[in-house]
Amino acid sequence: MSTEDTSGQQQGAERHVRVVLVDDHRMFRTGVQAEIGRTEETGVEVVGEAADVDQAVTVITATRPEVVLLDVHLPGGGGVEVLRRCASLMAAPERPVRFLALSVSDAAEDVIGVIRGGARGYVTKTITGADLVDSVFRVQEGDAVFSPRLAGFVLDAFASTDAPPVDEDLDRLTQREREVLRLIARGYAYKEIAKQLFISVKTVESHVSAVLRKLQLSNRHELTRWATARRLV
Repeated sequence: MSTEDTSGQQQGAERHVRVVLVDDHRMFRTGVQAEIGRTEETGVEVVGEAADVDQAVTVITATRPEVVLLDVHLPGGGGVEVLRRCASLMAAPERPVRFLALSVSDAAEDVIGVIRGGARGYVTKTITGADLVDSVFRVQEGDAVFSPRLAGFVLDAFASTDAPPVDEDLDRLTQREREVLRLIARGYAYKEIAKQLFISVKTVESHVSAVLRKLQLSNRHELTRWATARRLV
């Protein structure tokens, strides 16, 4: 038995992957670091952390990890924006950076959005530490990894004829702009939106202007009709 244990430890020590954690909750990053970042035991070396889109792009570019654990909802545009800005790193012929989404959300829009953006998999935060380590190494090797409940959904979404089409207009909006769009379409006043999203009224106005410009709409009434037609309300 002791021989098998030693062999297993040696086998685990042989594999190694460099990882960046991207999540806007510091306590969650600390928990993941403690759970999977014991390099001698897991083979996972956490080489950087980030709490928003700009930080993520900076840290990923500087460290060039093999795998990025990426939250879907982040300040500055969300995980999709990180993927967009790191597209060249994902496409690198040597040492490509691969992304694994790690989120509390299992919403269709979130899952399909990041997979379309180039993520190699999507797991929810209910995953165990051991399974997360396994998922990281599988993504490093080029596999696609999904939480069991999402795997069938993802296959159905991309294989069926009624899969959600690519909405290029919606893809132009950042995560925060989508949040403002939905609240505007639901009839919220600027002050109410500002209070709900913990931002200033002037910032709300700026987001609304950006949404109208990107979607080539003239006013909030047209915006509401646009959102309603796409069932975003």
